[in-house]
Amino acid sequence: MAGYFALIDVRIDDAEQYQQYASKAAPLVKKYGGEYLVRGGALTVVEGDYFKPRRLVILRFPSEKAFYDFYNSEEYQAVRAIRLPASDMVWIGVEGFEE
Repeated sequence: MAGYFALIDVRIDDAEQYQQYASKAAPLVKKYGGEYLVRGGALTVVEGDYFKPRRLVILRFPSEKAFYDFYNSEEYQAVRAIRLPASDMVWIGVEGFEE
């Protein structure tokens, strides 16, 4: 398997506090073997209207276990507490594949 991906849709309500979260979350993503593939940036919905993304973040982890080790870690949960009042976030996990 090519890894495990987290697709994250974010609405930022407090940019300053969200930046505090992002600066602390990034090293933890790396610590658990993850990497950012997309982190905000311009986006365009090419087809359909079901999904109306606000700001997209896509993370890749080497495995589903690595992702959940990151997400459930005490370290990340402490950082997550900074984010909760500053944003609304939807996380979707999906397995990758090898061709």
